Amino acid sequence: MIVLIDNGHGVDTPGKQSPDGRLREWAWTRAMARSIVDGLRETGIDARTLVPEEYDLPLLQRVNRVNALCRLHGAANVVLVSVHNNAAGADGCWHSARGFLPLVAPNASRASRRLASILYAGARSAGLSGNRAPLPAGYVEQNLYICRHTLCPAVLTENLFQDNRDDVDFLLSDEGRRAIRDLHINAIKEYFQM
Repeated sequence: MIVLIDNGHGVDTPGKQSPDGRLREWAWTRAMARSIVDGLRETGIDARTLVPEEYDLPLLQRVNRVNALCRLHGAANVVLVSVHNNAAGADGCWHSARGFLPLVAPNASRASRRLASILYAGARSAGLSGNRAPLPAGYVEQNLYICRHTLCPAVLTENLFQDNRDDVDFLLSDEGRRAIRDLHINAIKEYFQM
């Protein structure tokens, strides 16, 4: 099995940061993707960073990288998790929305939905589900290009809100980094054990 960890956006993507500029999504997600990959490798899982570049690789190229591995190794033997930070607005202001959210495409496979549900259950157990209504299915369906067009199971995680002060403080803390890293690692390990 190959786990691909994708990181959201690039250094050249405008916006995508906390209102005070302390958290920049491209930097946080790249560091988190590397941390998740390192942690998975320590458990013996073949994990890889999908986008080692710092610039924002277009979605078509990201999907092509995933699907090339799917064709080489079999789609059932590849899993994609795309790591992002959420935002309640694009207005440069602080907002009150908080918490972790897993997303799958409307055409998601049963395996994608299962991994998303495992991620959400882990987030709830860790107290990271935030102030939003509980998700009965354990995920939200959204028409996301990277999840919709990849051949393998794919989930996009929105790891708290970059425009919520408390979430930003947590994301930038050692405790927060560990919690998000462990959430992904433990969910992926559980997914493979089922």
